Amino acid sequence: MQIFKFGGASIKDASGVKNLVSVLQKTGYNKTLVVVSAMGKTTNALELVIKNYFENKKALQSSLQEVKKYHNEILLDLFDHDNHPVFKTISTFFEELNTILKTNKSPDYNFVYDQVIGFGELISTAIISAYLNTVGIKNNWLDVREHIKTDSYYRRANVNWEATQSLIASTFDRSQLHITQGFLGSDANNFTTTLGREGSDYTAAIYAYCLNAERVTIWKDVPGVLNADPRYFENAQLLNNISYREAIELAFYGASVIHPKTLQPLQQKEIPLYVKSFLKPQGPGTQIGKNITLEPMVPCFIVKKNQVLISLSSLDFSYIVEDNISDIFNLLHLHKMKVEVIQNSAISFSVCIDNIYNKLEDLLQHLKAKFKVSCHENVSLYTIRHYNQSAIDQIESDKIVLLKQLTQETVQVVTK
Repeated sequence: MQIFKFGGASIKDASGVKNLVSVLQKTGYNKTLVVVSAMGKTTNALELVIKNYFENKKALQSSLQEVKKYHNEILLDLFDHDNHPVFKTISTFFEELNTILKTNKSPDYNFVYDQVIGFGELISTAIISAYLNTVGIKNNWLDVREHIKTDSYYRRANVNWEATQSLIASTFDRSQLHITQGFLGSDANNFTTTLGREGSDYTAAIYAYCLNAERVTIWKDVPGVLNADPRYFENAQLLNNISYREAIELAFYGASVIHPKTLQPLQQKEIPLYVKSFLKPQGPGTQIGKNITLEPMVPCFIVKKNQVLISLSSLDFSYIVEDNISDIFNLLHLHKMKVEVIQNSAISFSVCIDNIYNKLEDLLQHLKAKFKVSCHENVSLYTIRHYNQSAIDQIESDKIVLLKQLTQETVQVVTK
């Protein structure tokens, strides 16, 4: 088996879907599972639907209509006549989505988010599966929620590996071409769950692990893994080879090309991961595997925007020791804050966090009960692997440095 994963940028319109067909034809699709994300910016559009559901009911239907219109235009571009069965399939998905919005009784934003957001992937894969069949590439559409089982930690669910392996082993036909959704799973009650943003890469790795796949290929709009995000850094370079360990380090610090959870299951079974361009599918791309060194050996830059830096000091100038630090981390955990960097001295403690669940104000109120607190919002966290002084100077130029931390291979800088 080989696993292909296509992201939203690669299938944002009809020409993107046709290019996916071209990639399959050029690379071969025998014994292949194709994992697909939502089309284009559909996830963002559905996030607006969810926001309107909770905050602006008057705008709910118009925001939902925009999602329908976008996909309908793609359908009309791909299929010769609007009585093709796929139109009914997509219409049924939107009816199901409407029913969820009308009948939901849960006030839990995260639960509602997961029930709504997954329709992007369900719709995109239904369109692609139908189009492949139309052009003569026979395939089987799979509902990933019937395979990947998780807990009920909505928006960042944890995989139940035993249940998932059992379901895939007992139901998966390796002889066919399959199309399925990234990002999604289901809990014990069969409610939809999601694996976190960019979780489609992780989906590919889960299937690869359970199927003992020969390789995983992630198709991107870049030539492979670059040493920096070209949106923020000039002269980004292609990394030809990366070890699992180095790739896991880059993913941990937030490299956007690879989801942080993707690499562990692949490393356990030594399944190589390739990152290639869907525009040049026969290009070399980047190989990630066992016992290969970073090539070329250059500084690798990662930036995370819209972070929060919280600095704490004791109210009575006493030491911040184990008991205090334990309290701090307990509060961070309770408020579902993702910790990016920590730094502490005798009487101070600083932490850079990602306020994913918008619980910052509540967290700060709890912290102020025990500590003197200062908070900087909308800061940027820069991480450089294999840094040199020139790389550090590039990051710090024309910025206010709020926190800086160096280890032998990595420097992290929080700037305003």
